[in-house]
Amino acid sequence: MAAAAVDYGIDAPLVARGWFGRAAWSLGVGLAFWFMNRQEYPGPAGRMLAVLTLIALACAGIAWFKIHSSRDGKLRLREQLLDQLALKGDEKVLDIGCGRGLLAIGAAKRLKTGKVTGIDVWNPQDLSGNSADAAKENAKAEGVADRVRFESGDARKLVFPDNNFDAVISANALHTLADDGEREQALREGLRVLKPEGRLVIFDTAETGYYAEVLRAADAKDVTLSPWSFLWCQPSRSVTARK
Repeated sequence: MAAAAVDYGIDAPLVARGWFGRAAWSLGVGLAFWFMNRQEYPGPAGRMLAVLTLIALACAGIAWFKIHSSRDGKLRLREQLLDQLALKGDEKVLDIGCGRGLLAIGAAKRLKTGKVTGIDVWNPQDLSGNSADAAKENAKAEGVADRVRFESGDARKLVFPDNNFDAVISANALHTLADDGEREQALREGLRVLKPEGRLVIFDTAETGYYAEVLRAADAKDVTLSPWSFLWCQPSRSVTARK
């Protein structure tokens, strides 16, 4: 029997689909305008078609890059983020907003006796096919099903006790919360469940400067912002800290 394929999904699938839709509409309007006016106004019709074709190509390029970021870019990103944790192999790790298990499974592959817990609200608008079952299938396919578990959980109100995890990680999750108040609550919850000297790594496409301010106000140590990168057609970076 063939091994199951690993699929970490497309982030914000409706957004990518929307850009493909804009490309199709732009090209369609351009062709219709050219067809209706090509004989009477060949010059303007041709120029309009050229402009709308360029717009269509730009929209399709954005959609392609968003999908590329989800398929390939975030796999490279995963290793960069996990490197910052410097895991020894026996840690307890929490992944907040785990989706289909990208970070949680990556962390589990670096552990020997440690365990990873991934939590999410499983919103399909955030990630295509987003579900605990999909994450479990990926963990099984990656050979780490015995070192990772997935469950429903609210980042704003974690059910875990204080000082419970050696590391807390999260990628592209906190910006989906309603406002800065909820994001602050989630960050403080992440610190609460960390053990003293535990390490926190948060990656996001927005609000990272605000995350750093919140962490410093909560007396986190060594709060550091990474250089900017460019994924999903948005400036992105990580913030790291210790409790």
